[in-house]
Amino acid sequence: MMNYARETTIDAVKDLTVEELDFLYDGEANSIGMLLAHMAVVEKAYQIETFENRDLTDDEIIRLSPGLELGSLGREQFRGNTIEFYLQDLSEVRNMTIEKFKTLPDKWLFEQTPFWWNRPANNYFKWFHVFEDELSHRGQIRIIKKLMNKV
Repeated sequence: MMNYARETTIDAVKDLTVEELDFLYDGEANSIGMLLAHMAVVEKAYQIETFENRDLTDDEIIRLSPGLELGSLGREQFRGNTIEFYLQDLSEVRNMTIEKFKTLPDKWLFEQTPFWWNRPANNYFKWFHVFEDELSHRGQIRIIKKLMNKV
């Protein structure tokens, strides 16, 4: 499911120019490049949380914040990059995820730990959320592409 979601994301962005990746329909918007960076950073954060079974360190939060929070930090950091830049980052992160998944027993998916609002959640749900987030942002990407065509 994750790989299918990624293929459809790549298909939606593979031919975009730097200008299209940086397009902002208003001063508070997220660009397509920002959303692609966000997808990679979210996956990195979930690797740490679920594979290493720990919270992000302060240094990791600082390093990952522009991609996690987006907004003004993301607009500053994620500009001027080619589609190859974003696709490479997404690919590297996904390859790490898949390689780690191969080493984990199926029962790991059902291990529960405190999650949002300190409620129990299993790893299956957490990783479902990773690609659910990607699908949501891919929808935003498609809307942004339509808006670009109207400008």
